[in-house]
Amino acid sequence: MKYLEGIAVAGVFFLSLTIAGCGGGTDVKTETSSYSTTLGQELKDLEDAYKKGIISEKEYNKAKESLIEQRTK
Repeated sequence: MKYLEGIAVAGVFFLSLTIAGCGGGTDVKTETSSYSTTLGQELKDLEDAYKKGIISEKEYNKAKESLIEQRTK
């Protein structure tokens, strides 16, 4: 009789471990953004680069749109 109780306890233990493992497999990813500058400062720096001729108007507009899109998600 003790033998059967031991097997039953072991079976319940094994079953509980198996069921506990069923919840896995889904990865939850969180994104955190950390910026050392403000959007306004980055846009000002970008505009300064454009005015100084460091980047073209096309590059300026593309970078500006990208910055705004990234920061306003």
